[in-house]
Amino acid sequence: MTTDTQNVIERALHLPSQSRAFLADKLLESLDLEIDEELSPAWRDEIIKRCKEIDDGVVKLVPAESVFQDISRVTG
Repeated sequence: MTTDTQNVIERALHLPSQSRAFLADKLLESLDLEIDEELSPAWRDEIIKRCKEIDDGVVKLVPAESVFQDISRVTG
């Protein structure tokens, strides 16, 4: 791994979670991955809807650590 790559990773990891999610989304989009042909149209529509809700700020992303802490508090 190059020093430039290491620097980008280190700087990205210090971004707020929503910024990291946005960056991850853009990096994945840049890979031009093909959509799984077995993905049903309903699921494809749901994925597009949820991504738009995130992009538009309609929903709030919650860090996994916070979710797991909440679960631990409830389940003991």
